[in-house]
Amino acid sequence: MAQIIAVVNQKGGVGKTTTAVNLAAALHERGSRVLLCDFDPQANATSGMGVDKNTASPNVYDVLINGAEPQRAVVSTKYGDVLPSNKALAGAGIEMIAMENRERLLKAALDALAPNYDYVLIDCPPSLELLTVNALCAARTLLVPVQCEYYALEGLSDLLATVRLVKRGLNPSLALEGVLLTMFDSRTNLSLQVAQEVKRHFPGQVFATVIPRNVRLSEAPSHGRPICAYDPYSRGAEAYKLLAQELAERH
Repeated sequence: MAQIIAVVNQKGGVGKTTTAVNLAAALHERGSRVLLCDFDPQANATSGMGVDKNTASPNVYDVLINGAEPQRAVVSTKYGDVLPSNKALAGAGIEMIAMENRERLLKAALDALAPNYDYVLIDCPPSLELLTVNALCAARTLLVPVQCEYYALEGLSDLLATVRLVKRGLNPSLALEGVLLTMFDSRTNLSLQVAQEVKRHFPGQVFATVIPRNVRLSEAPSHGRPICAYDPYSRGAEAYKLLAQELAERH
């Protein structure tokens, strides 16, 4: 059965989608069977894996709201399989309110797909509403990217409070996979200070791998390719390979 990991932080711009796409591709490159579930209405993870978010149909919205079969929605790519998203997902949170088992709709879809994979990664939206609660109910563990900048820890307490509520009432087995330091610049004191602060708040729960600030990582999505395909020898590609190795060794 797959290890289902939600890549989550309600703060935007911390490297969630970058991590979901490039970790999925790096795990796939290692020979693992990987599914990336794009659960963000912006659908950047979908296009980052080379899938056209405007034409992908059925997609995760159709699976949740229209009853489409999950297997029919999966798109195979050179970098792993994708359960695509599109902008229609933005309204799903409201549509789901009246639905039965509304917190577990994504879990039902992913449970149907999980036997075919070693890893399922969920790219979560940058908010704490019903879509994110669905991701937390579906996941076994959380991977929390934290950027090495001034407001790094801001909002993490809100995320952890939501996680505690979900654990108490909906998904008791939910655990923290780890905190991932992103956009790290070893030349600045600020990055080093933030890294120390995060390690102090999450003792023993911070990945040894650190994702550097890297121009090639920023360029890759515009080409519809993960970093391992766009520039396999860049510092960003090397970092995600190490992260995939670290994750694989844990499991």
